[in-house]
Amino acid sequence: MTTYVSDTKPYKGMGMEGAIAKWYAGLTKKSMEDFRAEARRVAAELAAQSRVLEVAPGPGYFAIELAKLGDYRVTGLDISETFVEIATANAASAGVRVDFRRGNASAMPFADDSFDFLFCRAAFKNFAAPKQALEEMHRVLKPGGKAVIIDLRRDASKASINEAVNGMHVGLVNAMVTKLTFRFMLLKRAYTRNGFEDLIRETPFRDFEIRENLIGVEILLTKKR
Repeated sequence: MTTYVSDTKPYKGMGMEGAIAKWYAGLTKKSMEDFRAEARRVAAELAAQSRVLEVAPGPGYFAIELAKLGDYRVTGLDISETFVEIATANAASAGVRVDFRRGNASAMPFADDSFDFLFCRAAFKNFAAPKQALEEMHRVLKPGGKAVIIDLRRDASKASINEAVNGMHVGLVNAMVTKLTFRFMLLKRAYTRNGFEDLIRETPFRDFEIRENLIGVEILLTKKR
């Protein structure tokens, strides 16, 4: 049964500009150890001087942590001007070089076959043109290049969401807001495993694997050589 119908979605998600973007940057900063652990996991798979693209990096925490770990050329592409400004300032404070720029995931300003690795975390569900975004990911990856998409699972239960948010240690008020956001906004935008499979099969990606966890999915994509 195909659950994916169109390449466009009418609602584009919460506008991450100005005060909202700054609130989100402060909230996610409380999960820095998660970003560091993710960066270490990715770095273990990268060769020196790999070109890495993070799509929708937000405040840039993952990209910055990855840049600290090796001789990588790291780029971040985000549609939010505020996030680009915040991420650029964060990289300067950390003393690392990351090229954060503004752009749309469905029309990336990069040449074909530009990157060895691509990473997208907690953002894909909000893309207005998801199939086109996947096609762009395929286009900008080098032959043999890999992409990882990590996002919420639409069929995550209320209990699992509560468990995951409680583990974030973000404080009582932020935890309440985050749980409500998950239940009444983010889940409506998310995909099931089958939905992701149907969507990926409409793109040039042929080699992929989907892993499920407490509330999310991790999608591993490889561009054929």
